[in-house]
Amino acid sequence: MTSTLDIVIAGGGRVGFQTAELLADRGHDVTIIERDERIVSEIADEWVATVIQGDATNPDIIEQAGIERADAIAALTGETGLNLAVCLAASELSPEIRTVARVDRQAGEAYTRFVDAILFPERAGARVAANELVGSDVQTLVDVTGDLDIMIVRVAEGAPAAGKQLTDVRFPAGTLIVSDDDDGHQIARPDTTLTPGRRYIVAVEPDVAEEVMNLMRG
Repeated sequence: MTSTLDIVIAGGGRVGFQTAELLADRGHDVTIIERDERIVSEIADEWVATVIQGDATNPDIIEQAGIERADAIAALTGETGLNLAVCLAASELSPEIRTVARVDRQAGEAYTRFVDAILFPERAGARVAANELVGSDVQTLVDVTGDLDIMIVRVAEGAPAAGKQLTDVRFPAGTLIVSDDDDGHQIARPDTTLTPGRRYIVAVEPDVAEEVMNLMRG
């Protein structure tokens, strides 16, 4: 099993581009669909992802992006209805694909009937603003960790680290296995075994994230 995913992102604006950057840093293959020619040119200059100019609701365009072989699609434009339409079109063309849609606050959880996951970028920004306004005594995790990634990772059968104790796995510097998420969040110890099929909370620096995923996912 490979840890590299093929991901399509509809919308190359602020949220879409930064998401593509994070995914590319983790070693995933990313394709961005963007209809604005100026934004397409800017993204292409960054060499972060494959860029296709066009309307992501057009079946021909998302087929051009390789939707049939993609593992997931994220519709991250500023238009909720457009994002939902993109995810529904992708699901029709590739029924097993994972769909993620950016929605506005008013949409709430209702759209989870149609997509696998929704996100509110504005809510995350509001949390950061609130933290800055009240001072540093109370902060959300994203502000404490900064660029450090906190992930929940399910160990894959046959992965290099599967079935081994932490002390026997050569994780790169910048990695910390925090706890076993499937067993009451117990703090990980050197003799903790990375059991296939179980999930573990991992703190990792972005530049070694791909290596850690290779060890835990294969």
